[in-house]
Amino acid sequence: MNTQNFIEVTFDKSHVITIGERLYSESIELIRELVNNAYDADATRVDVTVADEEIVIKDNGTGMDMDGLRQYFNIGSPFKLGHSSSPCFGRDRIGQFGIGKFASLAACERFIVETQRDGFAARVIFDKAEWERHPEVWQLPLEVIRSDPTRGSGTTVTLQDLTKSFELEDVEDRIVEGVPLKAQDFKVFLNGYPVLPRSYSGHRLPILEGTPFGPIHGEIVILPASGASLDELGIECKVKQVTVRRETFGMEAWGTSVSRVRGWINADFLPITSDRSGFLKDAPEYGAFRDAMQRVVAEVKKHLGALSDRRENRRAARAFNDALERVYGAIFKNPDISPFGAVPMGDPTAKAVGGAAAMPEKSSEKDVAAGFSPPQDGGVAGFSLRQSEEQQEPALPARLKKKPKAIKKLTPNAMVKRLKFGKFHISCCLDHYGSERPECFTEGTVIYINRDHPLYRRESRTAATYTMYIARLLTQEVALMKDVRNPRRVFELQSRLLRDAFSET
Repeated sequence: MNTQNFIEVTFDKSHVITIGERLYSESIELIRELVNNAYDADATRVDVTVADEEIVIKDNGTGMDMDGLRQYFNIGSPFKLGHSSSPCFGRDRIGQFGIGKFASLAACERFIVETQRDGFAARVIFDKAEWERHPEVWQLPLEVIRSDPTRGSGTTVTLQDLTKSFELEDVEDRIVEGVPLKAQDFKVFLNGYPVLPRSYSGHRLPILEGTPFGPIHGEIVILPASGASLDELGIECKVKQVTVRRETFGMEAWGTSVSRVRGWINADFLPITSDRSGFLKDAPEYGAFRDAMQRVVAEVKKHLGALSDRRENRRAARAFNDALERVYGAIFKNPDISPFGAVPMGDPTAKAVGGAAAMPEKSSEKDVAAGFSPPQDGGVAGFSLRQSEEQQEPALPARLKKKPKAIKKLTPNAMVKRLKFGKFHISCCLDHYGSERPECFTEGTVIYINRDHPLYRRESRTAATYTMYIARLLTQEVALMKDVRNPRRVFELQSRLLRDAFSET
């Protein structure tokens, strides 16, 4: 007859600290863990004090009685999993197994827990050397102390004799990312100063997506180009308002555009690793999350493209207006180059507006003045050279009567401006025609400039070359409108216009 034997399961005390160290590879994570413990205990204020020799985390939460202390030092307890909401504020508790406090000894020689609740106050000291000196003893010294009525309920954890240094900036960054600072009735102070949640300026996109496992909500911000940065790339993925990690969701393939995307996404249903540094990517919950985020990223890309076009349109409008004003001034100085024949000069005593002569509010087409109406974005700008009553305007040359066809292909971002010569005018159109089309071409009295041409893209990168490039194309086409068969003569006319367009006088 076989006798059933038993073997005792033992656990090496030193592994309690070792497990904690491995779970929290960065010591600074311990501060985040302790602050989140205060959040789970319904604290409304947490004060973190970082000094050379010690770190103190003090909260005004519910504190602990004797049973609470026993639970606090119960390694791997599933208590928070079974009590997922805090009693006072109904907060979704962040902690799970309570192993983080033991990992504190990876950064210090001892930690002290002082707590008070309903007249009960106690102090527990966890000394690393003493803990390891007596492997058979699994108890910690507890001292019941006199309660302080001015203190109220709450817990203070002190890390003493630090073995690692902590920079205030690093501590603040970790609190910002790893603590629910946006939660109602919850504030964290670091060395007396409030720690504020991260905020971005830019175009905001509220996010709300559904999955079979729960909702995804958050906010994506498209930064202005001037605020783009390669630091902290990606979107903060949060569980219970705590950042687990940053993800780019394929946006890294966008090139430098990814540096303009920031924001956060919260998905409480996501399963996370025990050290809270990542997600269980084989889980179906994560697969549903990825699918939803692909839809979000596609929408972000559309908005980013629209914003980029809007910014480029503003730059193009400035360069276009500047070039037109300069070309107008050059033709004013060289009226014989006008494609409509010689244009009489205006009143030299007229007041200047934007580099050109002012036009009276109720002037007619035949007022003796040279006028310039400031161009409006996306509208029509009037550059006018007007003649007197006695002067006859020339007839429009036959070669300029050709009806334009490309105007039918204008995109919503097209910019159309006019150079007016009495009752005639030249329309100038800046639009997208494809990289294979010419950089500019003319139909009748319409000059088209191709924004997709490789030369246009290169010269548009800086303001100075942008204006010069557009002015060069405009003067080239104006000179060609003279129908001079001698290419050298066309080049000379263009050179005259460009010289006067950019003359400092």
